Amino acid sequence: MTQDMIVEGGQVPSGKVKVSGAKNSATRLLAASLLTDEPVRLRNFPTQLVDVVEKLRFIRELGAQVTLDDDQEWVEVRTPSLSYRNIDDWELPIRTTYLLTAGQIVRNGTARIPYPGGCKIGARGYDLHIMVWKDLGCEVNEAENYIEINGSFTGGSINFPISTVGGTENALLCASVAKGVTEIRNAYVTPEVEDLITMLGQMGAQIENYGNSLIRVRGMDGLMHGASFEVMPDRIEALTWIVFAAMTGGDVFIQGVPFDHMKVPLLHLEEAGLDLYRNSDSVFVSGDSVRQRGIQPFELACGTHPGVISDMQSFYVLLGMKANGISRTFDYRYPERIAYARELAKFSPDAVRYEPGKITTHGIATLRGADVTSTDLRGSMALVLAAFCADGQSHIKDVHMAMRGYNGLLAKLNTLGINATLIQPD
Repeated sequence: MTQDMIVEGGQVPSGKVKVSGAKNSATRLLAASLLTDEPVRLRNFPTQLVDVVEKLRFIRELGAQVTLDDDQEWVEVRTPSLSYRNIDDWELPIRTTYLLTAGQIVRNGTARIPYPGGCKIGARGYDLHIMVWKDLGCEVNEAENYIEINGSFTGGSINFPISTVGGTENALLCASVAKGVTEIRNAYVTPEVEDLITMLGQMGAQIENYGNSLIRVRGMDGLMHGASFEVMPDRIEALTWIVFAAMTGGDVFIQGVPFDHMKVPLLHLEEAGLDLYRNSDSVFVSGDSVRQRGIQPFELACGTHPGVISDMQSFYVLLGMKANGISRTFDYRYPERIAYARELAKFSPDAVRYEPGKITTHGIATLRGADVTSTDLRGSMALVLAAFCADGQSHIKDVHMAMRGYNGLLAKLNTLGINATLIQPD
């Protein structure tokens, strides 16, 4: 459902906020739950994310039995059978539809999935997923409304031409229920992929991970065990709240920060002058400290984990608008991920300059309320934060994109004393 947001600027956050389970882990684990007949319970699960709600709707239509608890943040999935024959609507506005293939193939020998949707941040086709299915012995037909995959998975060798998170996840799911051994080369093992590997292991898969580029899977032709698994905290959400507090000078205590997966991103923040007071799993950002030291200009390049990943880019750009000087953020992995910068510049036209692969910010910028349009998930959230930092009222169109990655967003803002209004567009 399309939604806009109205924000009154100048609001300063104060209080505690808890980081939810990671979107980029939860939606993958949900797909893995379809590989077994046994129940799978996922804890610390972001039950209200738009991507989660859409995927749950679809797997219910496939025949999965789903129980949700919003208050306790868990979901349980039982999959006695799966069939696409009851599906009438093949529109699914999420990127990871390809992950719904393995559960159908292992039961029926045929899978139908919607074409991948999601954010438009440059060329991101699905050719690598077709390669996975074909390399493991299946036939692929691209119909008008869906992709159909036929056959059974047999172990083989998958050699990705580029490192790919989505391709690695798809290959892991398919190889786990294939007959024989599969080697996945040029894999991309992020913390969220590690989450997936760990849960697949609980379910009976035999997976050996050799560094960040080679994975060997001994397929089980169907996984025998269920699982009870806790989704890792969302490292991008944690960064979001830290940057928000720093930009506004708020006093914010952020619970559930996955420090082990954020060493380099947090190092960049500290080098920009932020004092981050930590305990074992939380960070306190002090408004007084930020005001006294200021935010120092910086340069950084987005890349692969354990560095600053592309999904974090917009928050460093936003931070640069409040830094005392010129900051530069480079992204050569997704050089076209700059559409949001055009919208961000509407808050302060002289503060943001952008070109493919490079965004330059001139601080300290004065932000003024603006009418802006969301372009992608993380860019949309950057626009929301900019609106709170601006003078006057802002209108963020298509803010539902941010809802795809921030569980219970309005409620969390309210706990920080921040208010915003969702409206339906005309």
